[in-house]
Amino acid sequence: MLQSKTTDIALLLLRLTFGGLMLVNHGWGKLMKFFAEEPIKFADPLGVGVTASLGLTTFAEVLCAALVAIGLFTRWAVIPLVITMLVAAFIIHSDDPFKRIESALMFLMAYTAIGLAGPGWYSVDAQLRKP
Repeated sequence: MLQSKTTDIALLLLRLTFGGLMLVNHGWGKLMKFFAEEPIKFADPLGVGVTASLGLTTFAEVLCAALVAIGLFTRWAVIPLVITMLVAAFIIHSDDPFKRIESALMFLMAYTAIGLAGPGWYSVDAQLRKP
């Protein structure tokens, strides 16, 4: 029983840390680009257009990161985040030094672990499933 509770606390800490940091340090700035008066300048690595690229990235880094942090639709929410981190690490920063790629890889591994393990007991998902 103790092992289960410590695992649930570890998952809570992972979700809050990586969901919260993504939202605050990465997603919020991208969200503000939509409301800025300047023309949107953003990478378009997949060829879907600058606005669509920013929109998809913002969706992942704001909405999905918030869902991961609170543990709601967690396994679905990590999918766009994993895709975003794969693109960031292996397309956007592919020619950069490893130190620049490291952050995307850490987020990628954390979201992959959360997706595989699930959100844990201390999540909205778990509380909604309670009898």
